[in-house]
Amino acid sequence: MANSMAEQLQQDMECEGLLECIHGLKQLDKDCFRVMVESEEALTIDEVAERVDRERSTAYRSIQRLLKSGFIQKEQINYEQGGYYHVYYPTDPTQIADDMQRKLNDWYAKMGQLIQEFEDKYEHAEADTEVPARS
Repeated sequence: MANSMAEQLQQDMECEGLLECIHGLKQLDKDCFRVMVESEEALTIDEVAERVDRERSTAYRSIQRLLKSGFIQKEQINYEQGGYYHVYYPTDPTQIADDMQRKLNDWYAKMGQLIQEFEDKYEHAEADTEVPARS
């Protein structure tokens, strides 16, 4: 991953790169998300772990990051005799895209504010330190 915005703009980026860029997700997170998108039904953590060939605890941490970022949803399934388990499925892509657009807009507004602060700070500093022109 590129460190500066200039480096990021020079990279060839695919849409999945947004998961890393905007939400800080890792490759395993993207793999888990892909597995859930490709599945025709909601999956348990054990099923996700098996499909990405990782330990259950590792898959669980990845799923928690996906839940926190809003990429997946969790549903509780109750057993008739008592007890329950959870299944996970992807959030509607339109909802994810809308969320990423909001985050981008917030970032853009914050960067605009910082650029204005930079200009104000150094414009005044420049005016205070101007050297008179020699004749």
